[in-house]
Amino acid sequence: MSDAAVPMLWSGDLGATLAFYRTLGWTVTHEQTRPYAYGVVEGQGTALHFSPAPGGVELPLEHVAALLLVDDVADRHAKFTAALRAEYGRIPVKGCPRITRFRPGQSRFTLVDPVGNTVLVIQRDEPESLEYGGSRDLDGLPKVLDNARIFRDFKNDDRAATRALETGLRRFGATAAATDIARAYAALAELAVAAGDSERLAHWKSALNALSLTAEERAALSADAAASDQLATWLATTD
Repeated sequence: MSDAAVPMLWSGDLGATLAFYRTLGWTVTHEQTRPYAYGVVEGQGTALHFSPAPGGVELPLEHVAALLLVDDVADRHAKFTAALRAEYGRIPVKGCPRITRFRPGQSRFTLVDPVGNTVLVIQRDEPESLEYGGSRDLDGLPKVLDNARIFRDFKNDDRAATRALETGLRRFGATAAATDIARAYAALAELAVAAGDSERLAHWKSALNALSLTAEERAALSADAAASDQLATWLATTD
């Protein structure tokens, strides 16, 4: 039998913590309160263990994390989202607990439990390395788009993604392909929705609609263009 490493997370209010993971489909396989609190949840061949935080630590605190590798990250995000909506009547996206948004094509998302433990859910075949700053195989605005994707999807840094795109448009917009400009506008519109900035959303959607694109190009960009509306719909059921 091979060795196994088990994540040890903080328990906080153990009953509430275990209930949160039970909501998401895990099974509670161990729960004790004496002589100390300790709990275990299991599911899909994985286990998470929970024990008290060190003395003097005030919870919730986003400090401890675990990686969860899955075969279909999009499906897992959809299931977690549905479970959280059913439990809370909304999708929590701020504070603890919360779940981050998910765009088609992403390979990971973040789940934070009521204690602040972070579970990073990752597609099992996600590339092992990232080229921060954008792929070396790209240049100009395509490289900027790749860099912004990394900021948004891997670092959860929407502000940095926005700055990268706006700076990239100023530097390369005059010579970039219209389709790349469209992708940048669409990405900025989605980021504006995430930031709750309706004025910037209207600006970038107007800029996108005003671009001179062929019907074939608009069809190819339909997923990018729809991202802001999809996020707005998703956020409509959040806190």
